[in-house]
Amino acid sequence: MRRICLTLPTNRPCTATITAVAEEAAYAVRHFDVEVHLLILDSCAAPAHAEHAEAVRRIPADPRIVVHHLDEVRQRDFLRRTIDRSAAMKPDLLLDLMLPARLSYGACTNRAFLLAAALGCESVHRRDSDSRYQAVDGEPAFPVHHELTSLGSRAADAARHVTETALAADRMDRRVAMVGSSFVGELSVDIGEILSLDPRVYHDMVGLWAPAHWSPEQKRQLVDESFRGAGTDPFTADHSTLTVVDPMRVDMCNIAFHGVHEHVPLPPATDTIGSDYFLIHLVHDAALPGVLHNRNIVNFYTGDRRTDAGFTAYQLRFVKFLLSMLYFNFVYDRMARAGGSLLDGRGQVSAPAVARLARESAGLDRSENIHRLDVLDTAYRELGGRYAEFADLLGRRRERLLDEARGDIEDFALLTETWEQLVGAARRTYVPRTPGQQR
Repeated sequence: MRRICLTLPTNRPCTATITAVAEEAAYAVRHFDVEVHLLILDSCAAPAHAEHAEAVRRIPADPRIVVHHLDEVRQRDFLRRTIDRSAAMKPDLLLDLMLPARLSYGACTNRAFLLAAALGCESVHRRDSDSRYQAVDGEPAFPVHHELTSLGSRAADAARHVTETALAADRMDRRVAMVGSSFVGELSVDIGEILSLDPRVYHDMVGLWAPAHWSPEQKRQLVDESFRGAGTDPFTADHSTLTVVDPMRVDMCNIAFHGVHEHVPLPPATDTIGSDYFLIHLVHDAALPGVLHNRNIVNFYTGDRRTDAGFTAYQLRFVKFLLSMLYFNFVYDRMARAGGSLLDGRGQVSAPAVARLARESAGLDRSENIHRLDVLDTAYRELGGRYAEFADLLGRRRERLLDEARGDIEDFALLTETWEQLVGAARRTYVPRTPGQQR
């Protein structure tokens, strides 16, 4: 029996999502020979955490579903014991990178990776708290159906269970490292208002995440595709492709990894977006087999983004994402050139190779990012209103943001250099029980 980790990190009230993901776990054990560890990483304050705990208590008992609902106190305890057991250098910094005080999409998923290793799970299946499942004839279209059909199998075996195959013959002996799909509904990045206010300004801003040397036409195509997922068409019938998955076709709200997450972590940058997509690019550039399916998840926005504080916080995350691309575009380009040489003798992604590229990128000249900030300042001021007020804030934080972007990639290099050591230690570290749940 396979043991898998179905994880839901959250920092917002989401009792309905917890219930829905528990139903996906129940689907998994009904249809596959698996034991599901449902891992809820809860960073919410006490009132929301209590609501979540009640939702967990209402999950129907099943001997093949083990629920772990961990607040940040329990997460920190696990991380401290894991880091101490690893005997890694800079333990306090590593703890900060794994559980920072500020929001980090990469760090929360990295915690799931280590906890999955501790629980003996061979794969990690991630969902988001601001999304929900599509349904056909009243039945939810759970992504775990495709994930468990192919993930971890030899590509040659997985080929018998997909709609079509678009994978080179010399890759058929490799194992399927990733299964994923995308989303429908709202843009994945909450900047639709900018598009409605001024499409030209939107193009100028979104185009900043492209490599600087790209042509205007390449940037236009990127802008047209960015953050839209699978559009708005509803799910009607299954379709799956065994392939080297295009990173633009999948989303981290609808993803599962096998193996790769135990060798390379996600960038732990704080107060940004997009950094948690790194492994999707790594799987693609290393030409590892994946399955792309069409059980897209519905993305929606929560009310906190509509407050003044939520608006400012989200725009800062967007800016930090754009600045991070100076470094990530360099790393992605070098990974694409390296191709299969990113794999070690065991056919696994090479953490030292990735860490070296991250270290090298940290030395890049920052003039490209200075240009990004200049374009953003002009764009926000043209939009007016609260966007112009945000431009004033951006001006005051300019140097700090430039420094943080470089520091973030240096932190990623450090964590990558230590990651396999941490995973090995996690496998020998006890995970605290959730009150009322059997382990």
